[in-house]
Amino acid sequence: MTSDELTIKSTSPDETERLGAVFATLIPSGSVVALRGDLAAGKTCLVRGLAQGFHSADWVTSPTFTLVNEYEGDTKLYHLDLYRLDSAYEMIDLGYEELFDPDNAITVVEWAERAETLLPQKRVDVYLEYGGEEIRTIRIVNRECLPHGWQQSLQQTIT
Repeated sequence: MTSDELTIKSTSPDETERLGAVFATLIPSGSVVALRGDLAAGKTCLVRGLAQGFHSADWVTSPTFTLVNEYEGDTKLYHLDLYRLDSAYEMIDLGYEELFDPDNAITVVEWAERAETLLPQKRVDVYLEYGGEEIRTIRIVNRECLPHGWQQSLQQTIT
């Protein structure tokens, strides 16, 4: 574990959503959050919490077939799902440059490993691992994106 990461165990989808809502308060506008994890690891559940944290009234669904969903709130949220992409180059057709550099939005990318070469260096990586029926291990790695003291803020609010 590096000094700029945090691992949290979630015991329910509600807990994962609460984590996302709190996490939303720490992510600066213009950030990219790269989600990594198997099917049913809780990626969309975490994004649902982020949208709640941004006070979006929209219901969050996985954009597996649409590739990009957009949610309005205090901060706009772009939600990408790259599961169906065969290569990173297909991201070019999505206009990813605009999605990765928004002034007043956060971009969250499910299956981020499919576009690794196109992801900005400055980002947050979130690894979600299935640990049982409702248990998930969530590891957040800050890559020069989150403010100083983010781990303490996140831990204090969710415990």
